[in-house]
Amino acid sequence: MTLPERVEKLLKHAMALMHPCVYDELGKTGELDIAGELLRELRLLMPKGDPEKTVTDFFNRLKEVRRLVDSDVTAAYEGDPAATSRMEVVMSYPGLYAVTVHRLAHELYRLDVPILPRIMSEIAHSRTGIDIHPGAQIGERFFIDHGTGVVIGETCVIGKNVKLYQGVTLGALSFDKDPATGALVKGIKRHPDVEDNVVIYAGATILGGDTVIGHDSEIGGNVWIKDSVPPYSRVYNPAPSPVIRQKT
Repeated sequence: MTLPERVEKLLKHAMALMHPCVYDELGKTGELDIAGELLRELRLLMPKGDPEKTVTDFFNRLKEVRRLVDSDVTAAYEGDPAATSRMEVVMSYPGLYAVTVHRLAHELYRLDVPILPRIMSEIAHSRTGIDIHPGAQIGERFFIDHGTGVVIGETCVIGKNVKLYQGVTLGALSFDKDPATGALVKGIKRHPDVEDNVVIYAGATILGGDTVIGHDSEIGGNVWIKDSVPPYSRVYNPAPSPVIRQKT
């Protein structure tokens, strides 16, 4: 079994802890079983680290991850008039799946686990079309509606109660290069911050590490933003006048 295949199995078991109703056939998988699977991978990936401590630290964080995931379910149910129940959200919303995977991968990323978090994020990406780097910091009650084509970069910081629609990009501008080597400079802030209570509509593109979308703002569809927006703003493109011609 390849590493991606093993990670997918591990991810399914971890998702069973977050949403048992989705993975009923895995419902008897306990934390000890998952800890054993994770420990085996970390012993291969972190030969000079402390895999046992990393696994313990990860499981100590799962209570908070569950709380955040529960808040995401609530945000989706309360934020989508088409949602008939929390169960429907858990069973069928690709945004919730992607965000749940991200919250698990993010904790491994914070623990400096190599490779594994990225594979997890790519499993969610391939399944949902939502690409969230495991380094992104995302607050509670996060909802991605529809979701296809959403991209969230590594150094994004997203506040509480934020809602994104499909096709939103929270990305980077052109990258700085080391003048001596010509290599890309890494480890710098490249992606925007989104403060609390922001809604970003479909197709919006927000770029740059210095860009901040102020709290309680509304970003319209298909806008291009590379400068900060103050709180309580509404940003939109002027609507073009449609041309209506009757068929002859």
